[in-house]
Amino acid sequence: QVQLVESGGGLVQAGGSLRLSCAASGNFAGINAMFWYRQAPGKQRELVAVLSNVGVTNYPDSVKGRFTISRDNAKNTVYLQMNNLKPEDTATYYCKFIKYGSDYWGQGTQVTVSS
Repeated sequence: QVQLVESGGGLVQAGGSLRLSCAASGNFAGINAMFWYRQAPGKQRELVAVLSNVGVTNYPDSVKGRFTISRDNAKNTVYLQMNNLKPEDTATYYCKFIKYGSDYWGQGTQVTVSS
């Protein structure tokens, strides 16, 4: 079992930055990939970043060049650095791990970008 706790959300002006954190209970052994998703009201959940267990990252065009996913193995934490934020980035952000083939989700952290 893995528990994920996100933090770092908040209110920021357009053009600003935030760094989200996702702290995992236990260690990263058996984790195949780590993800950040977001969901805005009335919209489907959207993938915004992927980090594989070999360090490969991937981003949709909507955030490419602005968002960066990374991890700190010593702290069992994955991060999402978000720069040049836009009002359309407003959403609840969730992290997800795939560990030994099972999905684990955090509870979400709200990001609001004002224009």
